[in-house]
Amino acid sequence: MTSDRLLMNNYGSPPIKFVSGQGTVLFDDNGKEYLDFLCGLAVTSLGHSHPRIAEALTTQAKTLLHVSNLFDTDPHLEVAETLDELIRKETDIEIPGRVIFQNSGAEANEAAIKLARKYQGQGRHVILSALQSFHGRTLATLAATGQPEKHEPFQPLPEGFRHATWNDLDHFASLVDSSVGAILLEPIQGEGGVNPADPQFLQGIRKICDDYGILLIMDEIQAGLGRTGKWFGFQHAGISPDIVTTAKALGNGVPIGAVWATEEVAAAFRPGDHGSTFGGQPLAASAAREVLRTMVEIDAPLLAAERGQELISMLEKVEGIESVRGSGLLLAAELDAKILDKRTAPEVARECLDAGLVVNGVTPTSLRLAPPLTISAEELNKGVALLEEVLNSSKGEE
Repeated sequence: MTSDRLLMNNYGSPPIKFVSGQGTVLFDDNGKEYLDFLCGLAVTSLGHSHPRIAEALTTQAKTLLHVSNLFDTDPHLEVAETLDELIRKETDIEIPGRVIFQNSGAEANEAAIKLARKYQGQGRHVILSALQSFHGRTLATLAATGQPEKHEPFQPLPEGFRHATWNDLDHFASLVDSSVGAILLEPIQGEGGVNPADPQFLQGIRKICDDYGILLIMDEIQAGLGRTGKWFGFQHAGISPDIVTTAKALGNGVPIGAVWATEEVAAAFRPGDHGSTFGGQPLAASAAREVLRTMVEIDAPLLAAERGQELISMLEKVEGIESVRGSGLLLAAELDAKILDKRTAPEVARECLDAGLVVNGVTPTSLRLAPPLTISAEELNKGVALLEEVLNSSKGEE
């Protein structure tokens, strides 16, 4: 069986079939070994086949798989409580917030948009987000995504979305009027190129929101849960959001997303306003519960910060890399002109795959690196050595 015959072509032709993984290592159907420096797009932050998560899934599968959100279960209540505690760390939010579970990051952002509109009321429906941002592929989250080239095939998109220049506080301020109900931002633009927000920019956005009664939604789907060296990326700027969305690493590969909101904002959702058949169901929530327990025990943000500094130092010494940006273990390596004269970053990423290293060309000129937070120093060294070998191979020098 091949995907060319069975699957729609929205992902192109997958070059490899992976069959198993352990920690930072993946294996294909020929038994070849790969170092995973991408984590399924910043998802498997605790590595592949983590024994505690596997055990949690096995136990839950034998206990209770599904009852719907008409009823409580233990796993999702603990996850909600832990998320609330982690989100409110290093903020001035004293009153606990509330959580609604979804199945993915896009669904979490969709729910956050609906919550903001419900809270603000009709007439304050506009969502202001950034150019180069990425918030999902549902119609509403695609409209919020600041990449016009992704919009064109699906026009007309839902109305009520505007986009301002990333890290440009004046441009954001110029687009604010009485119809703007929320500003939606990533602390680091992931799919848009691993572009960090300046702390002063996020602080200025928070002030604009305070001055005009606008909600601040932080999209922490890729950056959240320790990856940047803080539990959530907005914590680097010392601000307090009104709504936070998370997914990806929350289930370490099991589909689950969540929306957190302050008590006041969360109260806007009444019974029947929003829902999800599978959101926060016991199997996914049991995985998320064990992910959060493990992350807290190992101090995931500290691991990401320490390993991230090691990785940055290594990458900055690699011939062919012009600069490195990002935070923690969400990084982009910008390739220099000598490399780019011969091949694009996506082409380099494919050569890395052939060499046994999984990365991706997040822009035509840069590679995204998001290895597990549990990666060892030895694995970092091996991965960077593979990347350096590819960058300086004879194929690129011809």
